[in-house]
Amino acid sequence: MSVKASEYVTYRGKGGQWSWMLHRLTGLGVLLFLLIHIVDIALIGYGPRVFNALLFIYRAPVFRLSEVVLVAAVVYHALNGLRIFVMDFWPATMAHHRKMMVAVAVAFVVIFVPAAIYMLRWAVR
Repeated sequence: MSVKASEYVTYRGKGGQWSWMLHRLTGLGVLLFLLIHIVDIALIGYGPRVFNALLFIYRAPVFRLSEVVLVAAVVYHALNGLRIFVMDFWPATMAHHRKMMVAVAVAFVVIFVPAAIYMLRWAVR
């Protein structure tokens, strides 16, 4: 008797699973940023000299790029959260979940692309 993995994997990775996974990952990313931000702000307790000495981190290109990734995570997480909210409170919308995922994707692009261009304008100077 052979066991096939496909018999136990009932979900095949369609849009719903990807949006679920992205929602969880972006949530963890935003949480990680929040924890780092709390530590960063807590440094003010050691005095302005210590706090100001670490401000160079914010000017580093890697940090500035990570801010763009953070904005992407926040925008996607918020838009997908609204989609989930609508589907939870109005179950009839479940029949349109694919259209709603497309709407989230379109809204993400419309909101994020201009924001990313604005945030990355320093890179083309």
